[in-house]
Amino acid sequence: MRKLILFLVLSLSFIYGQQPDKTPEFVDIQKMNPSIILDIRYATSNNFLHRAVYDQARCFLVKEAALKLNEVQKELQTLGLGLKIFDAYRPLSVQKAMWQIMPDARYVANPAKGSRHNRGCAVDLTLVDSTGKELPMPTEYDNFTKRAHHNYMKLPASIRLNRWILKTVMEKHGFKPISSEWWHYDMVGWQKYPVMDLSFSQIDSMLQK
Repeated sequence: MRKLILFLVLSLSFIYGQQPDKTPEFVDIQKMNPSIILDIRYATSNNFLHRAVYDQARCFLVKEAALKLNEVQKELQTLGLGLKIFDAYRPLSVQKAMWQIMPDARYVANPAKGSRHNRGCAVDLTLVDSTGKELPMPTEYDNFTKRAHHNYMKLPASIRLNRWILKTVMEKHGFKPISSEWWHYDMVGWQKYPVMDLSFSQIDSMLQK
């Protein structure tokens, strides 16, 4: 029986291309590309939880996702636009805290399964103009109504265009949206990364080595 369990564990590790004990390489987004604006909402009370759940306003992604996001930013800059990030990597312990506050899978991923954010492969973001001002989008960040869905069309043409630009450039560089949130994108291939519970301080220490 033990041999069977060991075989299954090794097989799953091979299939998903991940090693359970190996921590992927992270990148600090702002250090990689300072032109990307940060507005890390969960380090403030300006979020749907109405309280801060991050002790630092930091933005980390696994290296593969960070490099792809950098290409998104560079392409947007040719259009006179840029990115503003609301959230990226999220420790599993924070996911659990959020679930305690809001145990509703429509709004918060169940920590029992983990989130793409916990893998360092998801990012919540929007577009800004050349002055850093946010472009009009269907809703504000973390608005959980049908208006935030990608297929919601009862919007001014300019807002639909902004949503389309973000979606088109993100998909071009290896990200996929989720249907219910115009701001949320997952890196294609997120399955090969493990759910992690490294604090921002721990990641920062790793990057200093």
